[in-house]
Amino acid sequence: MNDLFLSISAGTVDWSRAQFALTAIYHWLFVPLTLGLALIMGIMETCYYLSVRKAKRDGLSANSVPSARFWKDASRFWQKLFGINFAMGVATGIILEFEFGTNWSNYSWLVGDIFGAPLAVEGIVAFFLEATFVGVMFFGWNKVSHGFHLASTWLTGLGATISAWWILVANAWMQYPVGQAFNPDTMRNEMTSFAEVALSPFAIDKFFHTVISAWVIGAIFTVAVSCYLLFRKRRDERQAANDRMLAVRSMKIASVVGLVASLLAVHTGDSSAYMVAKAQPMKLAAMEALYDGGQGEGLTLVALVNPFEQPDYASGEEPPLKIAVPNMLSFLATRNFNGYVPGINDIIKGGYIQPDGSTAVSLDEKMERGRTAIRALADYREAKKADNDALAETHRKALDENMKYFGYGYIDNAEQTVPYIPVCFWAFRVMVGLGMLFLLFFVVATFLSFKKDITGMRWLHIAGMALLPLGYIASEAGWVVAEFGRQPWTIQDMLPTWAAVSDVGAGSVILTFFIFLALFTLLLAVEISIMCKAIRKGPEYSES
Repeated sequence: MNDLFLSISAGTVDWSRAQFALTAIYHWLFVPLTLGLALIMGIMETCYYLSVRKAKRDGLSANSVPSARFWKDASRFWQKLFGINFAMGVATGIILEFEFGTNWSNYSWLVGDIFGAPLAVEGIVAFFLEATFVGVMFFGWNKVSHGFHLASTWLTGLGATISAWWILVANAWMQYPVGQAFNPDTMRNEMTSFAEVALSPFAIDKFFHTVISAWVIGAIFTVAVSCYLLFRKRRDERQAANDRMLAVRSMKIASVVGLVASLLAVHTGDSSAYMVAKAQPMKLAAMEALYDGGQGEGLTLVALVNPFEQPDYASGEEPPLKIAVPNMLSFLATRNFNGYVPGINDIIKGGYIQPDGSTAVSLDEKMERGRTAIRALADYREAKKADNDALAETHRKALDENMKYFGYGYIDNAEQTVPYIPVCFWAFRVMVGLGMLFLLFFVVATFLSFKKDITGMRWLHIAGMALLPLGYIASEAGWVVAEFGRQPWTIQDMLPTWAAVSDVGAGSVILTFFIFLALFTLLLAVEISIMCKAIRKGPEYSES
């Protein structure tokens, strides 16, 4: 086992990481919009359904009522954009799951029993739910009842959200492994509690923050498209009038959704950061460029951290030009303005009191105990082969006592445990800074769309369209923080990346990397082209 893990070349590790990051980045371009537009189109079809209900109570046909025709046209327009994006998300997601087997087989072998369970539930339940009802949503107009079609639209969005839940459960478990135990006879980690895995506090926080952030992206996209419809000029005045009405009403819905989601994202982000402080202190220290911690630590707003070079954190010198809010980091991390927050050097040295009241173990001790666990595992298996049960039990006891630090047995030095600080630091500030900008924009947009005539506000239209790329930058930055920050761990404290990859040549991984790069770029270009064509064409309006 030791030889297998350590024989894998650094090139294979680096390119496997790069390939997975590439796939994840492209996949995450599509997922937030799927989740966000699902909410927007569900609200719009609900408005259509209520208009139809009112028309029936008045003894009128739905097609004879202008409001019903409008909301149907609006619903179908946003559903069309949802469908274009949905198809691309599925394609990249399937490849992402296959990579666990092709590039990360050691990981899949060690924890497949645990990691595979939520993914199986996602495929069997959630994906089939959204795949079933998405067909009814697109092709069921005028073929099923209004109520059933509305239910299908909401169930499509619910299926996508449940799918996100199980995928995020799997990701959260990698960062906060619970509900499992290592079996030395099978050489695998086995699940001991499905509920503990599925309902871990880390998973719950991650799910709500991710989905709510996706609602923000959906609102930003809707605002951007609405602003485009208002900004452009059509020769056909009737079409232009219809575009203006659809854009204004869509803007109202999206602004309210965006405002509520942005406020909720602040709360869920705070909760997620609190969990990171407890479970991944090194990630928090890298996000804050906090080298030496202490009590009453301030929250860094900005500092001059070189984005192209790992800083000399061992010297303990703070980054220059640091501007911080006094005591705020301590409060966010411990819920106490005078709480202790460890820095990078503190985590390496150990000796401080952790949130659970225990004393932090130094990195040197973790590495030694990890190597003890690896030796105990090898000795246990040798004793079992020799049918020496008494000796095997002795080694098993040593393994159990040190299993918590098993992954540290593959760490050679302190530098390997410190994430790349510049990426974590700046990505976090890009995410938070843009999040605050979105909140401000939605406050203004909500006020103006309900109180003013926004059809002639060219500055608002330009600002709304400019917001779209910023939304995706913020979304990707969030995932960069989450995944970069937990390095070098594939599974926190249990399995470093170089012990998790497949034993394949770097050349094979490099080849597939560039194949995927070309394929994903082509898919993205096609998706953008189709999406832009559909937006330029605009909604198809019903005739009375």
